[in-house]
Amino acid sequence: MTDDTQPLTSNLRLSKSMSVKVLVPTALQKFTNNQATLECKGSTITELFDSLEQSCPGIKSRLCDESGQPRRFLNLYVNSEDIRFLDGSDTPLKDGDEVSIVPAVAGG
Repeated sequence: MTDDTQPLTSNLRLSKSMSVKVLVPTALQKFTNNQATLECKGSTITELFDSLEQSCPGIKSRLCDESGQPRRFLNLYVNSEDIRFLDGSDTPLKDGDEVSIVPAVAGG
């Protein structure tokens, strides 16, 4: 282990450089070792998804469709701002940002 990494669990290590906090919904926590909050890296949402996939194999297919875009039934927020009103999957991230993954709820 080098100085710029810290263990998330015994088999996951995430970089401290460009640290972004990710809030993971319960339905996806089976991919994160039941962690509700992760510290990951990425300068955009797309890069964040790639980082999540490296640390939590299988999660990206739940977050993105076949073209790599966020799935329509998920709402993604950066610091409480919906990415659909920002730059979508190209929304820039900076150190200390918080990304919330929120499943859409339907009903009537």
